[in-house]
Amino acid sequence: MIASLGMYDHPAQRWANDVLWSALATRLCHQGIDAPPTLEHGQPVETIWRAPDLLLAQCCGYPLVADDSLDLRVVAVPHYDVPDCTPGRHVSRIVARADDRARALTEFRGRIAAINAPLSNTGANLFRDALADVADAAPFFSAVITTGSHRQSALAVQAGTADIAAIDAVTHAALERYEPAALAGLRTIALTRASPTLPFVTARKTPMAVVAALRSALVELVRDPALAPSRAAVFLSDIVPAGGHRYTALVGLARKAAARGYPALR
Repeated sequence: MIASLGMYDHPAQRWANDVLWSALATRLCHQGIDAPPTLEHGQPVETIWRAPDLLLAQCCGYPLVADDSLDLRVVAVPHYDVPDCTPGRHVSRIVARADDRARALTEFRGRIAAINAPLSNTGANLFRDALADVADAAPFFSAVITTGSHRQSALAVQAGTADIAAIDAVTHAALERYEPAALAGLRTIALTRASPTLPFVTARKTPMAVVAALRSALVELVRDPALAPSRAAVFLSDIVPAGGHRYTALVGLARKAAARGYPALR
């Protein structure tokens, strides 16, 4: 079996994810589940999502419902204690350089945008949704570059390689706390609409008895006072067992953008 918490795993947070996983794995082992003793840190999350023996990971919500190659089951939904995010939901912060003369989203027409990945919900899908109202069914940017991560998108804007990007609010909070240099000289010009947070998922073939054990153990994690420092390090305030139905709305956002003449970030 394999497990990963690689979506929100800044180097300064890795110790906390490792502590949380160790506590979770211990609880699962007590229920007779052969959970791996350590998290997988070396493989890309996109590879981990496709592992047939995936026990637990976090998955971006948009590919969960838009990528037919994924066969995952939602286990639970986390709540994060970060600015502008409500329980079980989060936003993207659309950022630009603080010294850019453009102040509003509409003023970035013809500029260069950075996205972390084309199927990212916070980096691309919510960004597209925000732009669909102002693009007038036409290309909005002169170019869109793919950086590979929210951190790299922020650095691209900072360096002038791009002019604007949408950064996941939880990642933004981590950078603000642990690596403020990565956000130096940037400002938030807008917030996207809110969407469900990144779910905890398991392989579709995982037995339902194991899914139930995962849900129970995750709930215990947020109730254990000994784990409070680790939860605080990753901004985790609660975990609620859930299914995947809430994520279908993310495909709806893409369809609505297409109906407004803006099917892709461009």
